[in-house]
Amino acid sequence: MSIYLTALIKSKPGQAEVLKQHLLELVSHSTQEVACLQYDLHQVDTDPDMYIFHEEWSDAEGLAFHNAQPHIQAFINNTYDLRDGDIIIYKTQPVR
Repeated sequence: MSIYLTALIKSKPGQAEVLKQHLLELVSHSTQEVACLQYDLHQVDTDPDMYIFHEEWSDAEGLAFHNAQPHIQAFINNTYDLRDGDIIIYKTQPVR
């Protein structure tokens, strides 16, 4: 059963473009993972400091593997000064 996540990441003022480069690296690495079914990055039109990921993972083991990857840990550690607050992650379900 798929696992769906929505992650919200806000940059500090003036840091959106720098943060975006780190986010695009996440996309590049994460979409190569076997369990990754969707890993779409969006930027909010009305708030260009806000980024949103829409993710779909094939299973809990694949998501756990993803969360333990060096690129995820590097992102968390290397973008602390670029992010405005914590990364907010919601587990969601599609409405059909």
